[in-house]
Amino acid sequence: MEWPETGCTACEKEYLIFFINQITAVGRIIMHPRNISISDYTYTLPAEKIARYPLPERDSSKLLLYRKGQITEDVYRNIDHYLPVNSLLVFNNTRVIEARLLFQKPSGGTIELFCLEPSDEYADISTGMLQAERVQWKCLVGGASKWKPGQVLQKTIADANESVILEARYVTKQSDCFIIEFKWTPAQLSFADVLHFVGVIPLPPYLKRAAEKADAERYQTIYAEENGSVAAPTAGLHFTPFVFEKLRAKPIYTRFVTLHVGAGTFKPVKAETIEGHEMHAEFIDVDKETIEQLRSFAGKIYAVGTTSARTLESLYWMGVKTQIEPAIQPADLFISQWEVYDQLPNSNSMLEALQSLLNWMNIHQLQRLISKTQILIAPGYQFKIIRGLITNFHQPNSTLLLLVAAITGDDWKKIYTYALEHDFRFLSYGDGCLLEL
Repeated sequence: MEWPETGCTACEKEYLIFFINQITAVGRIIMHPRNISISDYTYTLPAEKIARYPLPERDSSKLLLYRKGQITEDVYRNIDHYLPVNSLLVFNNTRVIEARLLFQKPSGGTIELFCLEPSDEYADISTGMLQAERVQWKCLVGGASKWKPGQVLQKTIADANESVILEARYVTKQSDCFIIEFKWTPAQLSFADVLHFVGVIPLPPYLKRAAEKADAERYQTIYAEENGSVAAPTAGLHFTPFVFEKLRAKPIYTRFVTLHVGAGTFKPVKAETIEGHEMHAEFIDVDKETIEQLRSFAGKIYAVGTTSARTLESLYWMGVKTQIEPAIQPADLFISQWEVYDQLPNSNSMLEALQSLLNWMNIHQLQRLISKTQILIAPGYQFKIIRGLITNFHQPNSTLLLLVAAITGDDWKKIYTYALEHDFRFLSYGDGCLLEL
């Protein structure tokens, strides 16, 4: 429909589009997420409720079920009982890298590097991970005041079969990180190989303990494949071969996407309103066949984890962008924090948006979609692809809790109160829930 020539300015037109996008199907005006007060999304989390270690058996974790406003509970090994026949579960197959590197200065001081993502010269995380001999990486630096630009640190790690020498050179400081150049021998090793040999798994800070040998296996999903995350997609930690076998038998189908989880996942919201919080941008990687399958399961798609949910919902908005601008370049598919609320129309159907995205991939001869998303899903968001979410219990004052509230509304309080009163274990190594829209 053409915009009528009534003297409306471009500004007025843009505001009206924004206004229409805030009206739900029943005509109710929803508060813009910018104005959400984070104090409305807090709760008291006693330290003893935080699971500092995983259970011996992954699928014995408790499962809270929230369906049609009602709460029941079971365990993860029975999750197939609560999912519809012929539904689709979408998992995030990212693998946590050994992102913590400890170097000792000649003077005796310790410098800790936390590897975030490759510098901007690399197209994506996978490209950076595959670099041989040297690479530049964005890092957080503990003890940075004791490390001068240009200074090279070195460490050697050896076992019975191999010895690796890793050097780190301070290149420059950016607003929120440092650029560090790594160089190593043997030069034929990839950076992923070097981190696996030299680095340490970065456990979440709220566990308040050092990583142990068992964490190398338990802080990965059993289907982890693509190197790049600095935190696990923890909803998937509960799934075992036995659970996957039960899903196949029902049948319930599975697909995998990749979102490399950044350190921002641990970042609490410190601003009074969400407008003052900057969401972290993360790399996503989804193959064409998965997008085609999503169209076949419309209305029956469940995201395993908030990262999978953010990936799936971002695909819808990327499809909308290709509908608006068919000649859009891959770099411009990036979904920023607020544009799904302020700029993009939300009347397109899931099938239309995903088909447009597939058409765009065909034009660009792409078999995989690699991009970044900064999407913030909070109360007021209208879900376009997922019907439900499988997730752990999250920290107070977090964007992850806002995502939960976007699904459940104010019932998130009832859900979390029930979990606290019924001995559910919280956070990364804790129990989880199945939440239906």
